[in-house]
Amino acid sequence: FIYSDHQKGLFSNFYSFRNTRCKFAQKKSLIMDIKNVLKIPVSILELATITEGKTIQDTFSNSADLASQAEGWGFKRFWLAEHHNMVSVASSATSVLIGYIASTTKTIRVGSGGIMLPNHAPLMVAEQFGTLGTIYPGRIDLGLGRAPGTDPVTARALRREMHAGDVFPSQLKELMIYFSPQNKSGVVRAIPGEGVDIPIWILGSRTDSAYLAAEKGLPYAFASHFAPSQLILALKIYHQNFRPSQYLSKPHTMACINVIAADTDEEAHFIATSFYQLATGIITGQRKPLQPPVKKMEWSDYEKMAVSQMMEYSFIGSAETVGKGLEQFVDLTRVDELMIAGHIFDHKARLKSFEIISSL
Repeated sequence: FIYSDHQKGLFSNFYSFRNTRCKFAQKKSLIMDIKNVLKIPVSILELATITEGKTIQDTFSNSADLASQAEGWGFKRFWLAEHHNMVSVASSATSVLIGYIASTTKTIRVGSGGIMLPNHAPLMVAEQFGTLGTIYPGRIDLGLGRAPGTDPVTARALRREMHAGDVFPSQLKELMIYFSPQNKSGVVRAIPGEGVDIPIWILGSRTDSAYLAAEKGLPYAFASHFAPSQLILALKIYHQNFRPSQYLSKPHTMACINVIAADTDEEAHFIATSFYQLATGIITGQRKPLQPPVKKMEWSDYEKMAVSQMMEYSFIGSAETVGKGLEQFVDLTRVDELMIAGHIFDHKARLKSFEIISSL
C-alpha cells in the first residue's frame, strides 16, 4: 500500500468523513439540526456477528431483537449476508435465518445481502426464496452476489468451481426464468417460486456487477462498507448504462456503510474499537469472535493504515457527527437508499446506535 497524508489522517479520526476524490461544500452553520437529515430509506445489514463469550443461539436472539426494534424505528429492510467458515459470522445458512427473522417481525422487508449465487444451484435459490415469499408475501428481497463469501478452500468444500463468478450472469438469467410466471411450460420449474414476487438486487464490490445490474434493469447495491475504492465509479457506470426494464423504469441504487453512534464522539470511538479489532483480524487473517472494546488499540502502522483504507466509509460519533457525515455521503453518491452495518460488542449499545441513526 502507498498511503497519503490524507489516508493517515483518516485513521486518526474515523468519525470525520473525508474523501480526496471529492470536495464537499462547507456548511455555513456549525450547528445542524439532525432531524430529518436522511430523506431516503435506511436499512440494516446483519451478519449475525458472534461476540466473545456468547453462544450462536445468543447471536440469533440478538439479531431477532434488533430486527424487531428496527421495524419499530422505521428501518426499511433487514438483510442478512452469506459467509462461510468465519468464527465471527453465523449467517451462513442465510435463507433459513431470513425465515427466522421474518417470523419474528411483521412489516420490515427481510432479505439477503446477499446470497452468493455461484455457491448454489439457481433452482434451489428460486425454491427457497419462493417458499419465503409465499409465507411472507411482499416482504422478501433477494440480493445476489458473485463472490464466494469465504476462502478458496471453503469455496471448494461448497463445490464451487474456481471461476464460478464468471457464470454469474448466466445463473442470474436462469434464476429469473424460474421466478417468471411465463415458465409454466418449462421443463424445469420452481415450485414454489414461479410467479412469486421476489425483488432481485445485484450486489457488487467492484464495477463488474454494475454493468450487469444496468443491463438487466435491476436495482444495484454496493458494498462500500468494506470495499470503498470503486464505489463512485461503479455508481457512474450503473447510471450511464442503465436500461429500463419491467422491474425498474430508472436506476435505483443503495450503498452499504459502517455506522457506530453513541451519545458522544468519545463513547462511540471507544465502542468502535471492537470494530477496529474485527477489521484488523480480516487484514491479518487472525479472525476471532467480535471482541470487547479496549482503551488502546495494539496494532502496527501497517494494520492501522490498511484498516483505515478498507473502512473509508465509516461514520462514528454522536448523532450530530454521524448526521453530518451521512448527509455528506448521500450528497456525494446520490444513492436512493442507505444500508448500515454496525459491529458493536454490547447488544444494548448496538440497539442504542441504531436508535440514534433512526432519529436522523
